[in-house]
Order: sequence, then structure tokens, then C-alpha cells
Amino acid sequence: MLDPAVRTERAQFERIAEKVLAGERLSFEDGVALFRYPNLTELGALAHYVRMRKNPHPYVTYVIGRIINYTNVCWVRCRFCAFYRPPNHSEGYLLSDEQILQKIDELVRQGGVEVLIQGGLNPKLKIDYFERLFRLIKQHYPQVIIHGLSPTEIMYIAHISRLSVREALLRLKEAGLNSVPGAGGEILVDRVRQQIAPFKDTAQEWLDFMREAHRVGLRTSASMMYGHVETIEDRVEHLIRLREVQDETGGFTAFICWNFQPEGTELHYIPKATAVDYLRTVAVARLMLDNFDHLQASILTQGPKVISVALRYGLDDMGSTMIEENVVSAQGSKFILSAAEIERVIRSAGFIPKRRNTRYEILD
Repeated sequence: MLDPAVRTERAQFERIAEKVLAGERLSFEDGVALFRYPNLTELGALAHYVRMRKNPHPYVTYVIGRIINYTNVCWVRCRFCAFYRPPNHSEGYLLSDEQILQKIDELVRQGGVEVLIQGGLNPKLKIDYFERLFRLIKQHYPQVIIHGLSPTEIMYIAHISRLSVREALLRLKEAGLNSVPGAGGEILVDRVRQQIAPFKDTAQEWLDFMREAHRVGLRTSASMMYGHVETIEDRVEHLIRLREVQDETGGFTAFICWNFQPEGTELHYIPKATAVDYLRTVAVARLMLDNFDHLQASILTQGPKVISVALRYGLDDMGSTMIEENVVSAQGSKFILSAAEIERVIRSAGFIPKRRNTRYEILD
């Protein structure tokens, strides 16, 4: 005979599953219950059902892209970051135009279409630097999509350039910025953000930035970094706040989550989240984010074995080949896969690989 607590959990899950099958929106309480439901396989099956309902083709997509970390100088000193160097540090750098163009040339030669340009909050770089850089890139490689900066970077650029966020976005877009990655979301709960990044923007500022970016015609991704000081309830609140913005704007292309990498950070004592936690978080996100078309893998932090399983837990996209990555991998992760390796992972999970661009348009 089942334990009463187990019976209650089971009944709760069945009630939530009925809502999912009927296409009804899940509540905050539903999200918390899903995180605590012990049968991971059943949770994954429900998430996979939603994934196939949204994207019924047998495809898993990916993009050939490259991350260019143009600078590592940053004054914000996030406690979870091992990449940054404070201003005037001997290890701080700013890539030259020639170095950036050379990296993009290598990307194009490999059939790449997306360059993700990110760095830190460098006090010496105002908006004119980025306008000039983006125009230079477009002059040499007009076909390349600039998926650039982050909400935090652009808000800081606007501040030191004495512009509104909207003015900065419009000027960057005019210079060649095509879309904005959802970096810096971490957990959209201020109590958490104060603990891990006390000098960073607030949750509301990050969300308002996304609204403004969508209003001026820039699509963005959305992200979540979990597995540090947050609670399960914080994760669910994060997902619901993203869902609310998507209801308003429809501007998010995809959601990506990854677990905090503690090596080399001020929070090095926090144990790294498990693969099981990743699968659970991905599945719950797929069920809660009913207005997001795509969920992207974090192969950089999880590796091919875990991701091949996660493709049955709600994911439909493998993200980017990256070619090069310095921020997350500065904290110990080294899973950077080539296009051939990504396609092998996709096929091993029973899907057909398809290349896409940043707008999720199939290219082959």
C-alpha cells in the first residue's frame, strides 16, 4: 500500500498532467510541485510531450557560431564569475579590431552565421566604441548575425554614455546589432541577486530592459543560472516572470538554463548541481514556459551524454558550436563541441540535426 505522502504527490502530478494535456497554464504551486515530484522519468515524459506538441518535427536544431569575449575588464565583481578582471588589473585585456575580425573570418570559413559578442562592464568603452565595432563587422561580414552584448552591458553603456536604454538600443541596432542574448538573468529574485551579484541590475531592471529591446524590434533569448543560493521557489518565480514578459512582447526566441560552475569563484564552496537536477530543471521549464517556442541545451556545462538524455526532457535545440568560449569554461567546464559532434549527439537521441540561424530559421 502506498504511503499517504506518495499518494498525495502522485495525485498532484496527475492533476498537473491533466492541465498540461488540456493546454492549460500551470501555476506557481504547480511548478513547485513538479520540482519536488520524485519520479523524474514521468516528469521528463510530460515535458517531452509538450516539446513535440510545440515542435512536432523530428528535428533538433543548432547554429554554427562563435563567442567573442572582446574584453574581460569588469568592475561589477559578480561572486559567481571567474572570468572578469577589475579595471587596471595586469591580466585585463581588450581585443583589437584585427583580432575580432580574424575570429569572425575563422567563423565564416567554417560556415558560421552568428557571432556572440560579450565582455564585461569596462568603464572605458562608451557607445561610440560599439557603434564603430559593429559597423566594422558588418562592413566586412554583412551576412553575419551580431547576437551581441547583454542586458547588463547595454544598460551600463547607456549609463556612461548619458543615454536612455531605448536610445542606446536604437543606436546599437542602427550600427548592426541584430539580437541580444539573455545573459545576466541569473535568478530574477532580488534577494538572490543581492547575494551573488550585489552591484548588478535588479530583476525588474533586467526584465524592463527585455521589454524595451523587444519594443524596438530586437529579439532576445532568456536564461537562468541555477544551483547556487536560490530555492526551488525562486526558480519557479524566475520562470513565471519570464513568461509574463513573453505574454506582453513575444520577443524571446528561446530559454536556456545552466548550472552554476563554482570553480575559481568566490562561491567555490557550493557543490555543483547534478545532472539529475539539470534534467528536472529543463523539464519543469518546458512545462512552465508555455509561450516559449524553443528550449536550448547547455552542452558547455552538461556534456554530450547528459544532453542526449535531456533531448527527451523538453529540449529541442543544441545551441551553438561556439568554437571558442572563455567565461563559463573559465570556471572548469570544457564541453565545446564541433558541428559534427553536435550532430552525432542529436542522432544518438533519435532526432535529425538541422542547422539554423539566430532567428531559428532552418538553413539546410
